[in-house]
Amino acid sequence: MGRDREIAALRAAVARPPAIVLVEGEAGIGKSRLLREWLATPDQGTALVSVCPPLRESLTLGPIVDAFRGIDGPVSRLRLTDLAGALRPLFPEWSSDLPPALTPLGDAKAARHRLFRALDELLRALRVDVLVLEDAHWADEVTLEFLLFVTSRQQSGGPSLVISYRPEEVDDGSLLLRLTSRLPAGVTQLRIALAPMRPDDTAALVSSMLDGKPISQEFTTFMHERTGGVPLALEESVRLMCDRADLVFRDGQWVRLKLRELQVPPTVRDSTRERVGRLSPTAQQVLRAAATLAERSSLATIALTAGLSPHACRDAVAESAGAGVLDGDDRGRWRFRHVLAAMAVYEAIPLTDRRHFHLLAGRALEGTHPPPVARLAHHFREAGETQSWARYAEQSAELAMASGDHTKAVDLLVDLLSWSRLPPVDRARVARIAGVAALGRREPVDEVYHRVIRTLRSVLETPGLSARQQAEIRNPLGRLLITGGEAQAALRELEQAVANLDHDPVEAARAMTYLGWAYAGPWPASTHRRWLDRAAELTAEFESPAERLNLAGNRAAALLMLGEEEAWDVVADLPIDGTNSAERLDVARIHANVGTGALIWGRYADAEQHLDVALRLAEAEQASRLHHNVELEQANLAWLTGRWEGLAERSAALADADRDRPAHYLGSIRLAARLAAAAGRRRAAEEQFRLVLEESARLGAADDTMEAAAALARLWLTDGNSGRALQITNEPMDTVLTKGIWVWATDLVPARIEAHLAAGDLTAATRLGDQFARGLRGRTAPAPRAALAVCRALLVAAAGDHARAATAWNRAARAWNALPRPYDAMLARERQAEALIAQGQIEAQGQVAQGRELLAAQYEQLFRIGARGDADRVAQRLREHGAEVPRLWRGGRRGYGDQLSPRELDVVQLVVAGKTNREISRILAKSPATVDQQLRAAMRKLKVTSRTALAVKAVEAGVFAEEDSLSDPA
Repeated sequence: MGRDREIAALRAAVARPPAIVLVEGEAGIGKSRLLREWLATPDQGTALVSVCPPLRESLTLGPIVDAFRGIDGPVSRLRLTDLAGALRPLFPEWSSDLPPALTPLGDAKAARHRLFRALDELLRALRVDVLVLEDAHWADEVTLEFLLFVTSRQQSGGPSLVISYRPEEVDDGSLLLRLTSRLPAGVTQLRIALAPMRPDDTAALVSSMLDGKPISQEFTTFMHERTGGVPLALEESVRLMCDRADLVFRDGQWVRLKLRELQVPPTVRDSTRERVGRLSPTAQQVLRAAATLAERSSLATIALTAGLSPHACRDAVAESAGAGVLDGDDRGRWRFRHVLAAMAVYEAIPLTDRRHFHLLAGRALEGTHPPPVARLAHHFREAGETQSWARYAEQSAELAMASGDHTKAVDLLVDLLSWSRLPPVDRARVARIAGVAALGRREPVDEVYHRVIRTLRSVLETPGLSARQQAEIRNPLGRLLITGGEAQAALRELEQAVANLDHDPVEAARAMTYLGWAYAGPWPASTHRRWLDRAAELTAEFESPAERLNLAGNRAAALLMLGEEEAWDVVADLPIDGTNSAERLDVARIHANVGTGALIWGRYADAEQHLDVALRLAEAEQASRLHHNVELEQANLAWLTGRWEGLAERSAALADADRDRPAHYLGSIRLAARLAAAAGRRRAAEEQFRLVLEESARLGAADDTMEAAAALARLWLTDGNSGRALQITNEPMDTVLTKGIWVWATDLVPARIEAHLAAGDLTAATRLGDQFARGLRGRTAPAPRAALAVCRALLVAAAGDHARAATAWNRAARAWNALPRPYDAMLARERQAEALIAQGQIEAQGQVAQGRELLAAQYEQLFRIGARGDADRVAQRLREHGAEVPRLWRGGRRGYGDQLSPRELDVVQLVVAGKTNREISRILAKSPATVDQQLRAAMRKLKVTSRTALAVKAVEAGVFAEEDSLSDPA
C-alpha cells in the first residue's frame, strides 16, 4: 500500500542494467515487502536473494554463500576456470563439481581478493541478473567488501545489485557507508528511501486487512498517530485488535470500541508477545525455537530445536504462519516475518529455558553441511557448553583472520577467555591466538585493544601454565603494550618471553629486536646493543625475505635510537613498497620508525622522505593507527623546521585522535606546549610540559622525558630559579648517563649547563659539557652536535670573553640553520647579539650597533614565525639597549577573543593545557561550579560546543595576545 511509485522506479532501474538500487528505511517500514512484491513479477530475471541475519556475531560471507544455495541445476555444467577452486571452503557440498583446490596464499588480503574473483566468476557463469541482499546493516565486513568489489566491476557486465538496509543501524565505520556514498559512474543508480505512510495510505492498509471495508476517520487518525505510519506497527496493532475483538463493523465502516479506555500497545514487542500468547503451546514452542535460531531454518532444524516431532512441528509452523508470525520461502525454510517480533519472543523466554533452546539449536545445526561455525559458537556459548563453544569459536576466529577481519577474531576469542572455564592448555592456546590476532588489527587503540590487554594479563595468572605457554602469551602482549605506550611494562614482558622462545627462532628474534629498542628500562646502550646483535645472529639463518626485512628494518630503527652510525647503511637499502598488503604495512612501519630516528638525529630531509613513504603506504592500506603515528611525527618535523602555520589546530586534532594511546597523546600535548612556550603563554606551557614529563616517566618512556624536563628548566631559569631547573633535570640526566645515549640530550644538556652556570657551578657545567662531547665522539648526528655548539657557547660566555662568545654563538646559529632548525638558530643569534653589545660596550661602539641590528632582526624573525613570547623578550632587551623596536602588525584578536574576561582567559589556558574541570578548579582555587560557568561562557563567546573546539578556536583567534602586549605595548 502506498508504494506504487517506489516499485515502479525499482522495476525501471533494474530494467537498465547494470544497476545499483539502495532501499533504505527504518525497521518495519516495508523494505522486505517491497522487494517481495518486485521479485514476484515475471520480468525481473534471474535473481539470487539473501538476508543478513541479526546474529550477535555476523557470519563472514554468510549472506553471499546463502544466496548461491538458492541456485537450480548442477554446478558441473557451468564453465568455470581453475579460479573456482577457491570456492571449495565455502561450498563443500559442491566438491565433486568444482575445480581442484588452489595453493594457499600466505597473504590473507590476496586470498580474499582471489575468493572475490571466484565468486564474481560464479555469478557471471550462472547468468545472474540481480543479486539481492536484505538487511545489509547486519552484514559482516567481508560481505560488504565483496559488494564493493562487484560494483567496481559492473561496467564490464555482471549482476545488478539491490540492497536494503536501516540507516540508523549502520555504524560510522561501516563499509556500507562507502558503498552507499560512492556509487560508481556508468551504472544505473537509484536510492529508494521508504518513508512512513501518509494518513490515507494508513487507512488503505488497515482496510485491506479488514475485508477491504472502509474505516472511520477517527480510527484512521488514531492508528496513524499511535503507529507513526510504520507498516509493521500498523499490521501488528490491527491483528492484535482483531484477536481481542476490539473492532466492530458499524454503519458501513470499521470503528474501534472503547476508544479512550483501550491502550493500543506502543511497541511491536508488546503486541507480538500478546498475539503469540494466544497460539497453542506447541506453536509457542516452535516460535521460541525460531526466535533462538534467529534466521531462516528448515522444519527439521526447528523441530530439533523445539524438541518436537517433525509432524507436530509442521502443524505448529502452519499455525504460526497462518497467524502471520512466521514466513516461509520456496526452499521450505522459516523465520519470523519481523525481526522485532522474533526479539520480543526471545526476550520472553526464561533464562533457564533459553539455555536449553540454544543447546538444542547448536546440536541441530551441527548436522548441517558445512557447519555454520559462528552460529554454533554463539549457540553453545549461550548454552554454557564450554568445549563446543571453544571449538567453534576457534574455527570461526581462524576464518575471520583468513579473511582479514582480525577484530572479529579478537572479539570471539577474548569473549571465550573471559566467560568460559577452559583447561590451562586450551586457555593458553586461545590467548596466544588472540594476541596474534590483536597485533594484526589496523584500528586505533580502542576498547578492543584494552580488553585484550586485560585478558592476556589475566590468562598469565592461570595456575599450571608452562614457561613456554607463558612466553607465547607474553610475546604478543609485550608488543601490544608498546603500541599503548606502556614501555617499561612491555620490556618486562618481552624479557620474560624471550628466555623461553627457543622453539620459535623467528619470534625469539623479533622479541630480541624489541628489547633492543632503548625507549625504556634502566639498561645501558650496550645491553640494548647485545639484544640487537643476538637477534641479528638468528636472522642470518632465516630464509624468508619478509622476515629478514622486518627484523633488519626494525634493527636499523633501533640502532638509530642508540645513535649508531651503521644504521644508515641498512636504511639506504630499504624498499619503499611491498609486494602484498602485509609487506607494505611492514615497510610503512619501518619507514615511520626510521623517520622518528632521523628527527632525533636532526637529519630532517631524511625524516621527511621516510615519513612520506610511511604515510603513503599507511593510507593505501587504511592503517589508521599507523597513519596517526606518521601525522604526529610530520607535525614534529614542521615544528622543528619552522613551519608553524596551523600547528595549533593539528596538535588539537592529533590529541583527539590519539587520546586512547598515551604515548602519542602526550606527543601531541608536547607539541602544543612548545607552541605555548614560544608564544609566551607561560602557564599553559608549564602545565602541559609537566603532564608530559610526569606521564612519560610513569609509562617508562625515558626518551620522552628529556625535552619536557629541559623546557621546564628553561621556563624556571627565566625566573632565576636555578635550583628548581637542576632538580627537574636530575632524573632525565641520570638516564642519559646510565644508558649512555647522548643523542637524546639535544635539549637537555644545554638547559642543565645553563642551570649549573646560573647556580654558580662552573665546574659542574664544564664537566657536563665534556661528557656530552665525549658521548658524541664518532657520531655525526647534526642536532646533538648543534646542541654541543650551544653548550660551548654558554661556557665561553660564562668566562666573560664576549668576543669569543659572539663567535661561539655565531657557530651555534650556523649549525642550527644547517639542519634547518630556524627557531633555535634565532635564539642563538639573540645570544650572539647580546655578546656583541657587551663586547662593544667595552671595546668599540661599532659592535654595539651591530649587536642592536642583529637583535632587531631576531625580533622580526621570532615575531613572524609565531614566537611572540620570545619576540617580546627581545623587544624589551632592545629598549634596554636604547634601540628602537620595529613596529610590526600583530593582526589583532580575531573572532570573539576580545570578549573573554581575564578569569575566563585563565580557564581557557588550562583547557588548552588539557586539564579537566576538577584540575582547573584545584589550580585556580575556584569551585567546580565557577569553573564550569566560566568555561561555558567562554564556549558561548567563541561559538563552539566542545572543549577541543574551544582550545583550537582560542589559539586561532589569538585570545592570548594580552599576555604578549603586557611586555610590549608597541
